[in-house]
Amino acid sequence: MDLKAHYQKIRELERSFEAGYAVIVSVETPEGGKAGVKTEVPAHVAAKMIVEGRARRTSEQELAEFREQKSEAKRAADQLDTSRRMQVTVVSENDLRALNESKRSGKN
Repeated sequence: MDLKAHYQKIRELERSFEAGYAVIVSVETPEGGKAGVKTEVPAHVAAKMIVEGRARRTSEQELAEFREQKSEAKRAADQLDTSRRMQVTVVSENDLRALNESKRSGKN
């Protein structure tokens, strides 16, 4: 294997990605790699995996599906987070005293 050519391919492919991150799709490998898993990774990792034959670029349709799934997961996580938040009411010391006084006077 010509290492110089190998790393040159990786650098060229890395430069071809428009953003710092790329979405790739895994391919089946003899080591047990599962095909079809979409992942967003840094451009240099994507380039290395593609050159080594462990992944491929996503098609436009696959990229749109991935982004939609990611958006839906974010919406669901935000909704869950919102439902789990406790509501807190801040009360000044004077208001607290007044509330306590009104409780005491109401009991008598």
